[in-house]
Amino acid sequence: MGTRYNLIAGQSVERLAALSDGLFAVAMTLLVLDLKVPVAQGIETDTALLAALRDLAPRLVVYLMSFLTLGIFWVGQQTQHTHYARSDRHLTWIHLGFLFAVSLMPFSTSLMAEFITLRTALVLYWLNIVALGALLWVSWRYAVRSGLVEPGVAEAVDRSVRRRIYIAQGLYAAGAALCLFSTYWSIGFIMLVQMIYVVGPRTGILSRI
Repeated sequence: MGTRYNLIAGQSVERLAALSDGLFAVAMTLLVLDLKVPVAQGIETDTALLAALRDLAPRLVVYLMSFLTLGIFWVGQQTQHTHYARSDRHLTWIHLGFLFAVSLMPFSTSLMAEFITLRTALVLYWLNIVALGALLWVSWRYAVRSGLVEPGVAEAVDRSVRRRIYIAQGLYAAGAALCLFSTYWSIGFIMLVQMIYVVGPRTGILSRI
């Protein structure tokens, strides 16, 4: 009897990590394409150029926010990869779903930058983040329950990975809720959350994230 294909498919963690790195790199590069150099026609003074760059500021802020978002989720996924002993077909497809959400980020970013004052654009952007977090959580839980993580992975590591996702998604949801008052408040809060995750405080309550 031949070996069932599903039992041998998608077992390479290295290939999955390589695909992830490549797609993250492309998505991060595509983000910057939404930043357009001001049209030279009609700009003849430094004052006019500075005014045109000032008008570009909202798009730059959204670009930075999305770059940080992808950076944080890349670190999260790579952290999981370092604890995988092996993969299987199901885990591979879960991560492909995660990468699909990654590939949507340039679109949701462009939509947010174009309609920065509209709640619908902000909510769709947030839903993109929800999809990223949810699929990252599903991938980790599946890997743990299926025995795909390294034998030495302690329960504390499992709790730490899950807690980080829970807290992040809760904070992002709080940020999205602020769009009821102003989308700018939402963007400001989300970027504050991201900076906390980037800096990674070592002491106090914030060190738990």
